[in-house]
Amino acid sequence: MSAIEKVSDLMAQYRAGYSLPGPLYYDQDVFDLEMKAIFGTQWLFACNECEVKEPGDYLTLELGRNSIIIVRDDNGEVTAWHNTCRHRGSRICQEHKGSVGRLVCPYHQWTYDLDGTLLAATQMPDDFDPKRYSLKPVHVCNVAGLVYICLAKEPPDLEHFKRTVSPYIIPHQPARTKVAFESVLIEKANWKLVIENNRECYHCAGNHPELLVSLVEAALPNDTRTHWFGDLMKRKGNEWDALGLPHQPVNGGIEFRCIRLPFNEGVTSMTMDGKPACKKLVGDLTERDLGSVRMFHVPNNWNHFLSDHIIHFRVIPRGPMETEVRTTWLVHEDAVEGWDYDVNRLAEVWQITNQQDQVLAEQNFLGVQSDAYEPGPYSPTGEFMILDFNRWYTTTMGEHLPPGAPGLRVAAE
Repeated sequence: MSAIEKVSDLMAQYRAGYSLPGPLYYDQDVFDLEMKAIFGTQWLFACNECEVKEPGDYLTLELGRNSIIIVRDDNGEVTAWHNTCRHRGSRICQEHKGSVGRLVCPYHQWTYDLDGTLLAATQMPDDFDPKRYSLKPVHVCNVAGLVYICLAKEPPDLEHFKRTVSPYIIPHQPARTKVAFESVLIEKANWKLVIENNRECYHCAGNHPELLVSLVEAALPNDTRTHWFGDLMKRKGNEWDALGLPHQPVNGGIEFRCIRLPFNEGVTSMTMDGKPACKKLVGDLTERDLGSVRMFHVPNNWNHFLSDHIIHFRVIPRGPMETEVRTTWLVHEDAVEGWDYDVNRLAEVWQITNQQDQVLAEQNFLGVQSDAYEPGPYSPTGEFMILDFNRWYTTTMGEHLPPGAPGLRVAAE
């Protein structure tokens, strides 16, 4: 059986409303197709633009065999390039982040401008045309300060997402922040299990007591699982309406989600005691009790936008059995560490929560490899966001199978 036939057969086995067949979580052929069909074609969250604040500031992002440079050019624009020298293919930027005047390949010193143009290549013949050897570009879209990249030659439309979520994000002004703390976890689990774990709070009561100091398990304004949530949502919604802050769930279909939800009564930030994490609010906000804007976009990013800080989560597969989870905590660009905020207090809740989630995802991953595993049913109330994610996943994968392949049946169900 060829790799495509294997993936097609596994896709055809998927039953809507249930978890995925085991090999879809760990098979190498499945992963190889995912890197082409998903991570090679979709818009991916890369970073906050404040991470490349000045011309020449850059960071790199590893996507399978591809390394990408995200850099701010001399015109102040955030751009992205394949981190591959046009001479013999060497990596150019070999550090995770830094600041440069030019992009210089360390192998033979081919030198590129920040706009990708080849400026210098010594010992080449007279008929050598440097214009033919600029760095290969990567598509970039800046969504209210959040940088998304796409490796596809013709990327999918992102305008609906950008137009829809920007009114929720702009009041928090992500571009006017700075990274106060960064955490990178390498989880021994498939990337889809990491995403699935994030897409539900069914597990929160049994695993995240620190997070539930602030976070309400309810994920929709009309959630009936807690009798008091409807009254809280209505009252806070009226307050946010008066402030001109949108809060109702957006129409993101199965590709993205954005909503402002309140914290527990009396809580204003995601801290161990629910009290503020930073004295200085982000953007030009003046009210503390704004809950959080929760935003998710397939396939690799979710966020919390609070009144006093912002948290970005970025998921990058490192193979079928390993996933990198990068979390950044951001505060107002003028906030002073030790006066306006304490890093340990700021990051404590989500550092603990991320470590708890790592254990859950890794144990889940071990379980789906067992001979005893068979797909189980999702809760329509507690896990509805996973249902959306799996619909998106199976549809996207199905679109990259040959015409007539069994897996295409999944996309139509």
